Amino acid sequence: MDPIRRTILATGVAATAVATAGTRLFAQQTAQGGAAMGSYEKGDVRIHFEEAGSGFPLLVIAGGGLNSTISGLTGSSSPFNPMEEFKAEYHCIASDLRNAKGGESSGPLEVDRPWDAYTDDHLGLMDHRGIDKFLVLGFCIGGPLIWNLLRRAPDRVVAAVLAQPSGSRPEMRDLFYEGNMKGWGPELIARRPEITMEMVDKFLTRMYRTNPDFVFTVTRDFVRRCQTPVLILPDDIPAHPYAVAMEAAMLAPKAEVSMFPWKEPRERIPLAVRQIHSFLRAHRPA
Repeated sequence: MDPIRRTILATGVAATAVATAGTRLFAQQTAQGGAAMGSYEKGDVRIHFEEAGSGFPLLVIAGGGLNSTISGLTGSSSPFNPMEEFKAEYHCIASDLRNAKGGESSGPLEVDRPWDAYTDDHLGLMDHRGIDKFLVLGFCIGGPLIWNLLRRAPDRVVAAVLAQPSGSRPEMRDLFYEGNMKGWGPELIARRPEITMEMVDKFLTRMYRTNPDFVFTVTRDFVRRCQTPVLILPDDIPAHPYAVAMEAAMLAPKAEVSMFPWKEPRERIPLAVRQIHSFLRAHRPA
């Protein structure tokens, strides 16, 4: 290589490294399967994310409750891997939920605003990647989180897919509180000694007991007024009540719903994925 060209290139690389460090952006790496990995910081919050594909942005929220992580997209909590399924047409972005077991995202336990703290992280990730408008697809806890995104940023979410969404069963109001007090809180305290069980109790009480109805994050009146197109794929297990999913589908003026059941037999899953493809194509901007 020409010595002058080599010097110019080296100078450019050094300048880029300095600029990157100044924004507190962590170096991106390549995950297994070719997905790009990265992290960003905002105050005391650090969010780990992965990206795959190109096209209109698609935010993906894994299932798994408060232990929602990117790895869950290939686990039992996800009937299919949306990063693989949609990367040919979309710029897919997924992140570990803040403080999830097995994840790399971390931050304060905001006991007075748990749902909004997670929504801050998702919107912050989109801001960090320079994305204004986007589609979103979420499993399980992704349901309440998507409704909160639609409440907080209705002008940014173009359309949403809620697969096997979480909801509140009248006969099992404390299902999520009790499950997380046993399965999430103790492990978090073991990793984060500054967090106490009293803080976990307040956090989960605010999240699941203060308004233990419907989809947790929004009211039925909000859903009635929501003008964002939504596709709902209901489930019917204790954490994913069929009745709540269908009530939301009936209330939302621009809602569509999948066949049910769509996960069993497994031969039906490709049909559900095909419907998601059609829905996203119909609503993404030209």
